[in-house]
Amino acid sequence: MEAFAKDVPRSTWENWPSRVVENTRKILNLFERHGAKGTFFFLGWVANHFPSLVREVQAQGHELACHSYWHRRVCSLAPSEFREDVRISKDAIEQAAGVSVYGYRAPSWSISKDSLWALDILGEEGFLYDSSIYPIRHDLYGIPDAPRFAYVYQCRSGAELTEVPPPTVRIAGFNLPGAGGGYFRLFPFLYTEWVLWNFEHHYKKPVVTYFHPWEFDPKQPRIPTTVKSRFRHYTNLAIAEKRLGLLLQRYLFQPIATALEAGELCVAKPTREASRTAEYRDYPVTAARAVFPTGQTGGSKG
Repeated sequence: MEAFAKDVPRSTWENWPSRVVENTRKILNLFERHGAKGTFFFLGWVANHFPSLVREVQAQGHELACHSYWHRRVCSLAPSEFREDVRISKDAIEQAAGVSVYGYRAPSWSISKDSLWALDILGEEGFLYDSSIYPIRHDLYGIPDAPRFAYVYQCRSGAELTEVPPPTVRIAGFNLPGAGGGYFRLFPFLYTEWVLWNFEHHYKKPVVTYFHPWEFDPKQPRIPTTVKSRFRHYTNLAIAEKRLGLLLQRYLFQPIATALEAGELCVAKPTREASRTAEYRDYPVTAARAVFPTGQTGGSKG
């Protein structure tokens, strides 16, 4: 919960009653009712403290991926700190479930233009895809001229890392976010439906939606903080589960690794001319394709 990073120091996490198991199981039950599968980005801290939850998610056919250990923003870390965080969090998840982890998502989308070195480290540490770069303008994150659809980042080591951005729609030269997290709760549901319609009929691409377990917990404690953080964190918690249920009724969902392995997130390879436009500026990209060893992509499509 980045909104409370200053109000709830990481050293006090164990002093608070945990709600992550109950909230994650709420999502698991909802997915099971609708036959949906997804990617669960775990904190290493959660994997160490609740390894049975990690195993439960994996046993139900969902993909396990990494969300850092302490939920520290990547842009606040030195490369050596980031590498260590990635290693211990990846190991914690893998030790808990006995399967390899290939995906990463930075806390608060915090891989920025000044921290693209993180993608090189992820490639060196054995990750096959990342989903950390939001191609929007925001006060806390975003690279507005990053590609809006899946592409392959050519790491300095020679490794290839598929980047899978969250969904945006482009209006009047600006990228607008949608279909996940706070945008899913704060914006009208009609807006979410409009974003999905654009991906289905206009862009003809799959949508990578995202949520946090706490977003389905209207009874969670209210922590004193800034007005902005309270608004972003607590608004519409009571209706998030109903909205997600509507999406699960109308669309098919599958893990990111499954979609990549099947080639469903691929994009056409950009031409030399296209690679100079704002859409692809400063990014060494090729068509997105990833090959995953057996173990994390065997779940059903949902």
